[in-house]
Amino acid sequence: MLKGIPSIISPELLKILMEMGHGDELVIADGNFPAASIARRLVRSDGNMVPPLLKAVLKFFPLDPYVKSPVSLMSLVPGETYKPVIWEKYRAILKKHEHFTDFESVERFAFYERARQAFAVVATSETALYANIILKKGVVT
Repeated sequence: MLKGIPSIISPELLKILMEMGHGDELVIADGNFPAASIARRLVRSDGNMVPPLLKAVLKFFPLDPYVKSPVSLMSLVPGETYKPVIWEKYRAILKKHEHFTDFESVERFAFYERARQAFAVVATSETALYANIILKKGVVT
């Protein structure tokens, strides 16, 4: 155990966060996301939900200030009437961190393709729909 590291951050996830460089992307995926078939590096975070994991990751993870939006969400499928309330939870967490302005919305299949290129995918047990989020890493200044 180490001081100051939230228990929701596994040793494997901490290692991944340390290995990532500027511009690398991290996907934090909900329980419906095809994480195992998409991920180059898969980190299991079973039993955890995205908002507390996001809050813990952002304690260490600088967002990229050199892009329009360093945080991306999967767009609703056209015709979908569901309203993802989890996005407002994300906004409340992210607005406390530098370099967050707003979310980039990414079409579903384009999101999957970006996830395939991401440094790692963290698979959670999140049950909310459209709860997948991509974070682009910045630099520590």
